Amino acid sequence: MNVVVQRARHPLLSDYIHSAVSALLPFIHKGLVERVVVIFYDEQQIPAERFVFKISVNQSGSSNVIENELEFTLRSFLVKLSASGSLTKPLTNGSRWEITAYFRALPGHGNKEELLWVPTDTKQWQLPPVITPIKSMSSEPLKVQLYVEHPSSAEPKDSKGKCIVE
Repeated sequence: MNVVVQRARHPLLSDYIHSAVSALLPFIHKGLVERVVVIFYDEQQIPAERFVFKISVNQSGSSNVIENELEFTLRSFLVKLSASGSLTKPLTNGSRWEITAYFRALPGHGNKEELLWVPTDTKQWQLPPVITPIKSMSSEPLKVQLYVEHPSSAEPKDSKGKCIVE
């Protein structure tokens, strides 16, 4: 597809993103991935915000995908993503981020692709997050919703004003 996207300048960052997305592709094709989340943590390793990509792939759809239509829809989706910076808060020094996948069913064990993803105990806020929709697209066989989650203003905080997570 001829979709222009932003690319990381640092080769190690670019390799990390590419390897994470490539490792997810077999599971996305099988319909096992429900959400892919980019989680940003503050210096205390508490989630500051989460970019959630909710993914649905129609497994029963015909293989007659209209590539131009899918490309146009995907391009408009990615353009909106690059313009969503105004929704985010600046991160402090010592912040980090990670890519996490939420599976509908646990992948089996044994083949090389399945060994690239391991269970994790991602910290969660105690209250439901504030959700800000960014963009959704539906172009068979792919449906994607993107939204940002931030902690609720009523989220319990410690004496320094930082959210307390479970």
